[in-house]
Amino acid sequence: MKKYFIALLLASLMVFPLTAGGSKEEITTDDAFGWVEKEMVNGLPGVNPLKVTGNIVSAGSSTVFPLSERMAERFISEGYNGTITVDSIGSGAGFERFTVAGESDISNASRPIKQKEIDQAKSIGRNPIEFKVGTDAIAVTVSKKNTFVKDVTKKELARIFGSAIYWSDVRSNWPKVEIQRFIPGTDSGTFDYFVEEIFKTDPTPMLSAKNVQLSEDDNMLVTGIKGSEYAVGFFGYAYYVENKDTLNVLNIEGVEASTATVNDGIYPLARPLFLYSDATIMREKPQVAAFIDFYLAYVNEEVTSVGYFPASEESLAFSRASWLEAMKGTY
Repeated sequence: MKKYFIALLLASLMVFPLTAGGSKEEITTDDAFGWVEKEMVNGLPGVNPLKVTGNIVSAGSSTVFPLSERMAERFISEGYNGTITVDSIGSGAGFERFTVAGESDISNASRPIKQKEIDQAKSIGRNPIEFKVGTDAIAVTVSKKNTFVKDVTKKELARIFGSAIYWSDVRSNWPKVEIQRFIPGTDSGTFDYFVEEIFKTDPTPMLSAKNVQLSEDDNMLVTGIKGSEYAVGFFGYAYYVENKDTLNVLNIEGVEASTATVNDGIYPLARPLFLYSDATIMREKPQVAAFIDFYLAYVNEEVTSVGYFPASEESLAFSRASWLEAMKGTY
């Protein structure tokens, strides 16, 4: 049914006229979007990057950053010669840039957009459209020097990142040495998700814990964690993959993060990854529509090599249908 729905939308997109740049003049898809190829790719119009011009501004989640960076690099390597920027500033800051300042074309996020952010976007004439592009597993990590922590429960995570001072406060057979905590900044979608899952949406225990260092830069967190056997922290799984020679990832509730456990919903700290844009932006800046089309068509060829997990085909089908609806002007 999903594939039929997408095919139907594509057919109507190609048959009915589009308007570009807010113009009332009716023009065909090929006239408006010279990058459109006749051959479909995974349910979307094919994109020829050689024919795409203009600049693209993308900003937001540090977790989504490696994936968007990879897709931008592929877009450029296949011929796009405009300028595409991908800024890693955190999901919250990315939404602010997209919904308040109106400065970005695409907002990368490791959490769903909040209603207040949607309202802010509408106040500046934007209606956010959600595209799910993958799945992440939050990796709770320690240094390779740490030989005593292998797995933890969610209740123990609440103590490790909250009330406990010493490791022995969590388990009596762990060392009576102070816990050193390295966590994402409060603008991070990873921070928001972890607080929701472990602290029932109240960040106070984590922010008031002893020996806490926050950073929007996940590489800074990696540096802090690998520097001490008594340090612990968390971030997107891709950053663990990049640093697995110096870090150990912990099992959560006895479950190891893997493609199978994440896709089956067994791993307790799995969460979706998103892009957000707006139909008007996509229609007035065809290069943005082209990049999102390209992203949705090929993301599953790149996502695992970055260190994340593919979105389900159903999720991608829905995202591709949303792209088609945006281009028809039904958003």
